[in-house]
Amino acid sequence: MHILHVVGARPNFMKAAPVLSALVGLGDIQQTLVHTGQHYDANMSDVFFKQLQMPLPDINLSVGSGSHAQQTAEIMQSFEPVVESRKPDLVLVYGDVNSTMAAALVCSKLQIPVGHIEAGLRSGDRSMPEEINRLITDQLADLLFTPSADANQNLEREGVASSKIHLVGNVMIDTLIRLQPCAAAHKLPGVTRPYALVTLHRPSNVDDLPWLRDLLQALSELSNDLAVVFPVHPRTRQRLSELGPGFEVNSHLRLLDPTPYLEFLALQQDAAVVITDSGGIQEETTFLGVPCLTVRENTERPITVSLGTNILIGRDIDRLQREVRRILLKNGTEKKVCSVPLWDGHASERIAQVIARFANG
Repeated sequence: MHILHVVGARPNFMKAAPVLSALVGLGDIQQTLVHTGQHYDANMSDVFFKQLQMPLPDINLSVGSGSHAQQTAEIMQSFEPVVESRKPDLVLVYGDVNSTMAAALVCSKLQIPVGHIEAGLRSGDRSMPEEINRLITDQLADLLFTPSADANQNLEREGVASSKIHLVGNVMIDTLIRLQPCAAAHKLPGVTRPYALVTLHRPSNVDDLPWLRDLLQALSELSNDLAVVFPVHPRTRQRLSELGPGFEVNSHLRLLDPTPYLEFLALQQDAAVVITDSGGIQEETTFLGVPCLTVRENTERPITVSLGTNILIGRDIDRLQREVRRILLKNGTEKKVCSVPLWDGHASERIAQVIARFANG
């Protein structure tokens, strides 16, 4: 059996690494790894393969950046000849980036079975490009691997046949559990506790410059009382430069380049609080028991709110400041053990078992 994996952005790498490894254990499996190049910065891509102990991609489509339509179209044009020449028996796509939807569309037209890892997540907000990618991919996929029970319910409500849906758990947590012991050796110099860790990359936050200015000002004020560490996504870095030379932040707000996986994991697990708009970080902080404040009005991962440590604060600056103060008053007693079913480090093994049954008809 020939399985072709498609990755395009750094969250995909953490999901694909354990699946690639688990499928090796099935025996007579040929695997091909295709990197679309949707993330092409070395700090956002190359170093991840090394740290995650993944094989280097067999093919890199090098599509780079562009509008959603341009990027999706270029991935489809570049990926189709790969599928036609390699003739995989199954294509695995990951998460909710443009690469995921584009690959699923190509395979659907060529009648190649598709497995979607991290299927069924829904925010209910179709203004988010990721939501559109999720909806389309899940309608096209033949195998839908879900991380939590709410994802199964979403798919069943949308008419997906229950025989296609497989509750396996969260593959990102597989990677976190495997590499967590290594993180202690990758702590960044000069970062001392306590601190808040910040990540922002979604267009709704970083492309709205007046809001971005207000949010950065709030983080700057916060850094008077608590050090703030902010690894800056390339998209966000560009937007910060557009705020103009008159905009300044407190020197205690430490702006970093994007950090590799192990360094970022070390930052997460030692943070007093994480402020983010990332879906994956909502999951990781839930597992780590670290308080997470999500700068969004909704989440496709509601289980991180109901069973985890995540709080949605939207665009409420006052609430952000109140929640940070509340967390600091707890002085570390906020951490709790993850209670999400199947987030146990074995999701990739369950995926491999489903694929083995699929291969045997």
